[in-house]
Amino acid sequence: MGYVHVYTGNGKGKTTAALGLSLRAVCAGKRVFFGQFIKGMEYSELKCTEFMNNFEIEQFGRRCFIYEAPTEEDITAFKLFNVEDALAAIKDRSENVEVIITGRYAPEEIISIADLVTEMKEIKHYYSKGIEAREGIEF
Repeated sequence: MGYVHVYTGNGKGKTTAALGLSLRAVCAGKRVFFGQFIKGMEYSELKCTEFMNNFEIEQFGRRCFIYEAPTEEDITAFKLFNVEDALAAIKDRSENVEVIITGRYAPEEIISIADLVTEMKEIKHYYSKGIEAREGIEF
């Protein structure tokens, strides 16, 4: 049986947690599709397919809009869908499909159907000291 995992909150590590779980799944012989809906930039994880069989990654979007609402152009580029569509897709999946959802401000409807919910809370981050994002760590 596949379960629904949610990693949410303002802290760092949501995508990293999903990637770690994906690595573990691939190493156990499972197939992984990793879709990124608001990360239209070059991240190191896009190279995973060069190193791992049974791992597919695709980005839907043109840039991040984490701190602002998506524009109509973002919605079209990301092929964004509403919570009801996400819930229907989760409900209609094959029973052995595991679903991992990441992002800030997970809707209550998603949290309520999830089997595992982890909230990432930022307590301290070196960004506040002016340290730029580092390849292989933040991107």
